[in-house]
Amino acid sequence: MTTPIRVLVVDDSATMRGLISLALRRDPEIEVVGTASNPLTARDAIKAHNPDVITLDVEMPGMNGLDFLEKIVRLRPTPVIMVSNLTGQGTETAIEAMQIGAVDCIAKPAPGDAQPFAELPRIVKSAAGARVRSRAAPVVEAKPRDAQRRPMLAAYEPDGRVVAIGSSTGGVEALSAYISQLPDNCPPTVIVQHMPPDFTASLATRLDRLNAPKVVEASDGMPVETGCVYIAPGGTKHLEIEDAKGLRCRLRAGPAVSGHSPSVDVLFSSVAQVAKQNALGIILTGMGRDGAQGLLAMRQAGAKTIGQDEASSLIYGMPRAAFEIGAVERQLPLDRIANAVLVMTNLRGR
Repeated sequence: MTTPIRVLVVDDSATMRGLISLALRRDPEIEVVGTASNPLTARDAIKAHNPDVITLDVEMPGMNGLDFLEKIVRLRPTPVIMVSNLTGQGTETAIEAMQIGAVDCIAKPAPGDAQPFAELPRIVKSAAGARVRSRAAPVVEAKPRDAQRRPMLAAYEPDGRVVAIGSSTGGVEALSAYISQLPDNCPPTVIVQHMPPDFTASLATRLDRLNAPKVVEASDGMPVETGCVYIAPGGTKHLEIEDAKGLRCRLRAGPAVSGHSPSVDVLFSSVAQVAKQNALGIILTGMGRDGAQGLLAMRQAGAKTIGQDEASSLIYGMPRAAFEIGAVERQLPLDRIANAVLVMTNLRGR
């Protein structure tokens, strides 16, 4: 019999602790080994139970979730799933937590939700396979866009290619690292990151504030332009690219593809059809196979393709699936992907 995944539930609300525990105990592959109402008791519970995964409330008394997360990441690396209210502050803090090192986030249920935390067991199983490394939490301060132009890219001149990126578990941290290396005239970039509704708007806002390119949550009909990064809204619509007097974002309602909506496969497939060899596809850390077939379609249409390597991936699922079917032309560590993209899309470098 497989050893169950051991989970510690940390939340200041007894009701939330109960709902989370109930949802997890329905899965025979998961064991709730303890609960804690604040970081101080959670610290003792971590030492006593040595959990495989921790669910952590974003906002708690005594020590907030971010401060406690930083200590976990630095002193006792463990996969952490943030549990957030669906408010502007709650989602913003959850995004910051994932940049610090949380593996994933999940929204607290709305009043009347018939199946609270229904997705949590799947997320816990995904998180249990993450390779969390000990490191100091990054300190990121907002900077004026002009101050973030990178001197080494002063001669960068985009060649008109569109870049499409797919990511899932661990993707917020990976995308943050990638976008931080882009100049303000970066190639137009479209992204599907698997996240709950409402979180993607906070992700776009935070990345826009902290980086040189303009980062927005994509909307239907929005033109795809140089210097802009477009993140698919979480929810039930797929993000596609269409050619309507220039490339534009198209949001289309439809069933889940490869288990997700929005789906990386749908985005990549649309880019393959519209941009063909004038595109570059990137698949980053994540659980599952979403994006593999779409990236293969891009490569077969003449696009350049890159996959994040295993050593730098929090979860080497999506990149592995794409690599194994021949969709990945080049496999690179995360810290080398942005530079490779800029070299491949630089008119002056040719």
